[in-house]
Amino acid sequence: MTSQGQSLRFRSDDNCQVNFREKLLIIDSNLEAQDVEGLKFLCRDWISHKKLEKSSSASDIFDHLLAEELLSEEDPFFLAELLYTLKQNSLLRYLRQSREQVESLLPTRRRVSLFRNLLYELSEGIGSENLKDMVFLMRESIPKIQMTSLSFLAYLEKQALIDEDNLMLLEDLCRKVVPNLMRKIEKYKREKASQVVTPPVDQETESLHQGEEELFSRSDVNQFFGALQEATVYRMDRKHRGHCVVVNNHSFTSLSDRPGTHRDAECLERVFQWLGFSVHIYNNVTKGRLDEVLKEYKSHPGHADGDCFVFCVLTHGKFGAVYSSDEALVPIREIMSHFTAQQCPGLAHKPKLFFIQACQGEEIQPSVSIEADAVNSEHSPPTPSLLASVPSDADFLLGLATVPGYVSFRHVEEGSWYIQSLYNNLKNLVPRHEDILSILTAVNNDVSQQANKEGTKRQMPQPAYTLRKKLVFPVPQEKLLL
Repeated sequence: MTSQGQSLRFRSDDNCQVNFREKLLIIDSNLEAQDVEGLKFLCRDWISHKKLEKSSSASDIFDHLLAEELLSEEDPFFLAELLYTLKQNSLLRYLRQSREQVESLLPTRRRVSLFRNLLYELSEGIGSENLKDMVFLMRESIPKIQMTSLSFLAYLEKQALIDEDNLMLLEDLCRKVVPNLMRKIEKYKREKASQVVTPPVDQETESLHQGEEELFSRSDVNQFFGALQEATVYRMDRKHRGHCVVVNNHSFTSLSDRPGTHRDAECLERVFQWLGFSVHIYNNVTKGRLDEVLKEYKSHPGHADGDCFVFCVLTHGKFGAVYSSDEALVPIREIMSHFTAQQCPGLAHKPKLFFIQACQGEEIQPSVSIEADAVNSEHSPPTPSLLASVPSDADFLLGLATVPGYVSFRHVEEGSWYIQSLYNNLKNLVPRHEDILSILTAVNNDVSQQANKEGTKRQMPQPAYTLRKKLVFPVPQEKLLL
């Protein structure tokens, strides 16, 4: 901590600036050596390597950020992002920031590149024994000096063995030594493919030639790239998040009941309310009632001020269609077509998510505690393309519990594999700022690894989408209780 005597030595006409620097010193005093190493690594795209090498403390780095106009009392977000990445969330209060505020602004104000953030996250997952194994595999290319996981990755980057477009070596090392880190690499690839990243500034050119006039200021350039980045993420800052409709069919005219479906409905209600949606559950919905519900939400006035729309169906199904409680077979495309831009202008250019828990093919003989949401079909028609169910309009996502032609499974007490996994992954990954496609990839991985007691029955979900941007739900301020 900065002592009172030290604080009194600060003198300036601008008392606010003095106070801000004092806060920076407090932050400096709360950071350990590994945090300073992390700061230096995360700032490599913004501060010259020579300056970083000479920096021995966090305050040295703060001075460079101030000099480069990357940090100010009016806009401390870059430092807040750095502290958040270092998991030093308790220090954000000195910048008048909170973890929730940083998370909500990251999609549009991120300065740490996706590649650098990936390397830092990987370094956290590489333990000392893992590092020894990686160094052993790379012994001919690595100097015999003591390294941390972060300095090891920095060395690979410095030697041009890895870069943002070449991860082959890194993938090979992780696959052999720490295979669970492959998921972070795959997530990076997806994000990089869909996100506009602000190009790093050549920090060796630290100023314009004397007498040369700047056409655009740094703030102008940053604002421009910020707007570009924002254009790749769906807006999530309107008056309300939107409506979530859950059609929950348990009982039918002659088809078997669906025990466990109420557990799914409760979990969907809980997680989407947590995400800010107004949730409406309709139980045992006939074809006539379904038409009424679709008509109501097709013209719902609340869409105008909403960010998004979610429609979930829990029922029996078969080949691109779902059953109403009075056993009318309703094509999934017919349901989704009510919400195209032409039919529902209030949802134009907004993401529309549909999650279907129903079989899409022939029933498999279930075990005692697991049932299939399917109807027997002795002569199954050819497997249709999943995209055939999705309207050609933009901004749709369809999440099916299983690929066309196959069954999906539901535990009679605990609910379906797919909906329970969707619930758990939304709960766990939204706070980590994962986009919806990354979350559904995690759901795929989760469900594909489940099986019945005999290990003979498995399931693979499948999403199809015409989304144009990343969909990242703002992180709720309250935790979702089990």
